Parts: sequence; C-alpha cells; structure tokens
Amino acid sequence: MNATSPWTRPEVAAVTGLLVSAAGIATLWASGIEFPFYPPPGIIMLGTGAVAFTLMRPRLRWAGAVPVALGLFIQIGFMVEGIVSGTGFANLTGDAGTGAMIGQIVQQLGAVTAIVGGVVTIRSRARATVDAR
Repeated sequence: MNATSPWTRPEVAAVTGLLVSAAGIATLWASGIEFPFYPPPGIIMLGTGAVAFTLMRPRLRWAGAVPVALGLFIQIGFMVEGIVSGTGFANLTGDAGTGAMIGQIVQQLGAVTAIVGGVVTIRSRARATVDAR
C-alpha cells in the first residue's frame, strides 16, 4: 500500500470505533463518573491509537493490530471493573443514571467496532499479501 491508498471500510470502522469509544468515555466523565486520573486515560489512549493507526495504515501491514489491542483493552477493562467493583455493569444498566448508561453503551459499541474493523483489516491485508506472491 502506498500513502495515497484509499481507505477501506474495515479501516474506517476501526478508526471510527476508537473515536466513538473515546466519546463514550468522555460521556461517562461528563455524566459524573469518577475516574482515577484527569483527564481519563482512555480518552488519550484511544485518541492516540486512532492517530497512530491513521499514520501507520498506508505503510504497515499489521496496523490493524492497534485498534484490536485498544478495543480489547477497553472490553477487558470493562469486564474486570464489572467483576471487581460492579460499576461498569451499574453504568450499563442505568443504575448510575441515563448519561452514564449512554456513555457506557457508546464506549462498548465503539470498542467492538474497533476490534471487528481491525481484525477484518488484518485478514484482508494478509490475504492480499498471499495473493501477491
């Protein structure tokens, strides 16, 4: 791939998923959910991941691993937090308010979208490499 290659749908889904997940964290934060740091580190990580993926996409075959790793990080963090403290699940069910529920849903949908987009990107690039041989 060269620097002027057009974006594929899975690549768009991957980067959009990262940004949507970051928006979900921002919504959680705005709705009053406490985070251990200011600003919430997830927003910075996902935003940086979206920029890194965008810059690496034309040059590196494995660039799709970035949204997969970050999406899995968000999903695993949600599960661990839900098991340890229950706050993630409380946000999801609306116990912490409507804003927190919306933020949690947006965060999770974005993370899943990033994972799926990244996996499809990796698979299509691997297939293209095999076909080119």
